[in-house]
Amino acid sequence: MNELSPIRTDDAVESPRRRRGRGPLWLLVLLALAAGGYWAYRTYLPDGFRKAETQQAGTGRRGGRRGAGGEGPQAVGIATVQKGDMPVVLSGLGTVTPLATVTIRSQVSGYLTQIGFREGQTVKAGDFLAQIDVRPYEALLAQYQGQLLRDQALLQNARLDLARYQTLNRQDSISKQNVDTQAATVKQYEGIVASDQAQIDQQKLNISYGRITAPVEGRVGLRQIDQGNYVTAASTGIVVVTQLHPISVIFTLPETVLSRVMDRLRAGATLPVRVFDRSDTTEIARGNLDTVDNQIDVTTGTVKLRALFPNKDDRLFPNQFVNARLDVDTVRDAALVPAAAVLRGTPGTYVYLLTGEDKVAVRPIEIGESDGVRTVVTKGLAVGDRVVVDGTDRLKDGAQVRVTGGRPETAAGPKPEAAKPADGEGTAAPARQEGQRQEGQRPEGERPHRRRQQSQNP
Repeated sequence: MNELSPIRTDDAVESPRRRRGRGPLWLLVLLALAAGGYWAYRTYLPDGFRKAETQQAGTGRRGGRRGAGGEGPQAVGIATVQKGDMPVVLSGLGTVTPLATVTIRSQVSGYLTQIGFREGQTVKAGDFLAQIDVRPYEALLAQYQGQLLRDQALLQNARLDLARYQTLNRQDSISKQNVDTQAATVKQYEGIVASDQAQIDQQKLNISYGRITAPVEGRVGLRQIDQGNYVTAASTGIVVVTQLHPISVIFTLPETVLSRVMDRLRAGATLPVRVFDRSDTTEIARGNLDTVDNQIDVTTGTVKLRALFPNKDDRLFPNQFVNARLDVDTVRDAALVPAAAVLRGTPGTYVYLLTGEDKVAVRPIEIGESDGVRTVVTKGLAVGDRVVVDGTDRLKDGAQVRVTGGRPETAAGPKPEAAKPADGEGTAAPARQEGQRQEGQRPEGERPHRRRQQSQNP
């Protein structure tokens, strides 16, 4: 190689060797760093974790605010068992049924000459509704009256002849046979006169049937035939009259409660009935139970009952679907709990009873009547016990809980206050307690500030 070349031969040969010598050095450095990190992990991190867990458990024990898994106590709503009266109510589906629904039909045939009502009108018994043409019946009446006069004259003549025959018979002038024959003739004419009188009465009745009146008090419906049409006797409907005041509701109850209802009726009690709309939310009317059907429906196992309602406001309409509630009896001075507190599961029927340590306990109970909002507890609870009504989905026996919305004792009234300290002591005790908390329970890493505050005070 040329000696004047800027590249030295020895440098060109040694440079690759130097680079190859640096590789093991970097490898040793990396291994040392890895070993140091592993040693630090084994030395410091587990102790740090254990220390943090120890501090967290200690804080939970001191404050009573930590539960299993690091979660706080379950927030619940509570209610107090109260003493009161519970009405025994039986519910059933019912239909508004009028006491009288009359379809007005003509009893004679003829043309409808007059309509005397307005659709939807309320009528009273005897009010005029329609008029049928009765002129044919008036003509027949006149004919039968003429026949009656003729037959009455023949009867009178036969009676006179009978009197003469009886006189001659006493004088032995005629035979007894002639007297008997004349007596029979008199009886015949008497029958004819009676028949004529019956025909006259029939036509008078037909004429009266031509004037159609309301048989009951109620509301007329839509007109079924128009004026001028020919009406056939007992087949053509004119209008329907429905009685609305009073009105009844027929509803059904299971046969299992029939004996309870009948016992109250035999005792002379008046059982009130309330009816609600289809949604069972709005009360429509109030009445009283009138009667119970005389047999049970074997297909459904239910019995029908009828209740009467004045219906002065016309809120009950015929064939309306309603929900009926029959008040059979009242349970006096019973222990009542909200229906939301009653649970059913493996223990049977139970509630979560709140103890004095803000814990809950499973308490099996026996229940009685219920109106959907409150339930009678016959066994297992006493008046004044506190039960959980909200937040029961994640509770278990002995669980720690946190009452929300105030405790019953605070809601009933303020607690009696302790004797007030003398002037100057009311603020000193809290200050001393706060100072003790800062000195004795200062969290780790927190710097003390008490001396600094004391130094700032003059």
